[in-house]
Amino acid sequence: MNNLLVIGTQWGDEGKGKIVDVLAPAFDLIARYQGGHNAGHTVYLQGQKIVLHLIPSGILHAGKIGVIGNGLVIDPAAFFKELEDLRSIGVKVDENRLVVSRSAQVIMPYHPRLERISEEQRGKKMIGTTCRGIGPCYEDKAARWGIRVADLLEPDLLREKVEENLAVKNRIFETFGQPALEAGPIYEQYLKFGERLAPFVKDVSAFLYEQVKAGKSILFEGAQGVLLDLDHGTYPFVTSSSCTAGGVATGLGISPKQVTGVLGITKAYATRVGSGP
Repeated sequence: MNNLLVIGTQWGDEGKGKIVDVLAPAFDLIARYQGGHNAGHTVYLQGQKIVLHLIPSGILHAGKIGVIGNGLVIDPAAFFKELEDLRSIGVKVDENRLVVSRSAQVIMPYHPRLERISEEQRGKKMIGTTCRGIGPCYEDKAARWGIRVADLLEPDLLREKVEENLAVKNRIFETFGQPALEAGPIYEQYLKFGERLAPFVKDVSAFLYEQVKAGKSILFEGAQGVLLDLDHGTYPFVTSSSCTAGGVATGLGISPKQVTGVLGITKAYATRVGSGP
């Protein structure tokens, strides 16, 4: 079995992180393909508890390469905090050990605010989201308003996209009696994020193709669980991405044939976070 997918078969919290931690030494690369920093995998390194939300947990094993696919939404501040936390405990993480897709969507400061507004408007029927901006970021992706990692590397394009987005978002904030956001500070902050991200950024689809061609093995690290899948979960009490095996192909830009095995993780009794059945 060259390439294995580990997914949760319930509503998340099945223990996928622990299983990935056990299996990671047998693989060359560990790849995330969906979700954002709304889900976390807990592992232990030399007795120390570590929770990773964006960076694949297999990065804790020496020599392994972590991959963040185009199917993720990335909060740069959360990403760099994880990076710094890992380095502070002696884990080597550089551009040779971590790859970020140039096509991954970026969570912007207006996304969490939009999510809080959405939850407040639902009242008793609220989804129970983390309000970290995951859903609105995926909404912008589908509506073609999204800002991608590659855009952070293009100053003029980034400024244009921030201004275009705020022209729409600020009208929403005005409607709900909230202060407008200024384009300048956001542009400057995310331009700096782009400069720091640049060494890690690659075309992940092409990168994985070359890795597979070279005979490397991949462990695909799923987040959340299939009952939270946008299409096949307990809608509308679901997440905003594809948590099933099918999400790997679109979330990493690889052929479905590259997934040579699927390992579903189940716990003895079902629990869930947030609202819903």
